[in-house]
Amino acid sequence: MSDQRAGSAEQLRAVGLRVTAPRLATLDWLVGHPHATAEQVADGVRRRLGSVSTQAIYDVLHACTQTGLLRRIEPAGHPARYETRTRDNHHHLVCRRCGRTEDVDCVIGDAPCLEPGTTAGFLVDEAEVVFWGLCPNCTGG
Repeated sequence: MSDQRAGSAEQLRAVGLRVTAPRLATLDWLVGHPHATAEQVADGVRRRLGSVSTQAIYDVLHACTQTGLLRRIEPAGHPARYETRTRDNHHHLVCRRCGRTEDVDCVIGDAPCLEPGTTAGFLVDEAEVVFWGLCPNCTGG
């Protein structure tokens, strides 16, 4: 078993999930293809394993998101995307035209939008920021 697959198997066991071929293939594929849609994940997993149902992929994505192995982001007007970068509070750049998504480390410096004027009694533990624009491919740059 490769180091990546062994690491994925350990991660699955650590959160109480059974180690299955679709789960391993999904986690392994997402390491190299962050911000993939469920459809993209399904295509990648099928290339690796052969026949895997779309429902099985959705089940894997849901279980891994619920246990914190994956993060699901939902940019407005675009399909949900999944990534394995879950242990920090980072943000995203999203292209309005093609949907390309890139990670952005936490905002540095004066960022008043990250401090709500009121919390209405909420215990705030995270801020989600999405920066919108056009990627270099869509601007011709």
